Amino acid sequence: MTNIVKLSQWDALLVESLRKGHGWSDDEIIARVKAGADLPTDDSIFQFNYSDLAAFAEKEPETFESAVRNGYQIKYNTVRGLRSWIWVAFGDEPQLELEAGQEAVTAQLTPEQLERLRMALSFGWSIEPVEGAAGSYRIEPIQR
Repeated sequence: MTNIVKLSQWDALLVESLRKGHGWSDDEIIARVKAGADLPTDDSIFQFNYSDLAAFAEKEPETFESAVRNGYQIKYNTVRGLRSWIWVAFGDEPQLELEAGQEAVTAQLTPEQLERLRMALSFGWSIEPVEGAAGSYRIEPIQR
C-alpha cells in the first residue's frame, strides 16, 4: 500500500478546484500544472492562484502526482478551510457553526464523498452522523 501524501489545505483546495470546478482529469491536472502554462484564472470568491500549485509541483513532483492520482491527507484543517474544501470538492456548501466551543461543519454527503472526506481530513477531527438526518454529518475538532 502506498503511503498517503500530505498536502496543505490550500494546495488541496487548488487541486479540487481544478478537478471539480474545471472538470480536469487527473492526467490533465498533472500535465498542465507541471507545465505551468495554460492555467485558468479564477474569479471565484477564493481567487485561486494556480501558479502556487505549479511551484509546489515543480518543487515536489512525486508528492504532487501521488496526491492527484492516489489521494492525500490535509496536513492541518481549520473549520473554515474544511467548509471550503467540502464546497470546492463536492459542489455543495455545508453549514458552518462558529459559536465558541461548538465549532463544526455539517454537510450532506454521499457514501463516496464521506470516504473521500475521511481520507483527506487531517488528524484530530471526528465525523458523526446527524441523528434524524440521513446522509448528514457533523465534522468537528476532537479537542477545542
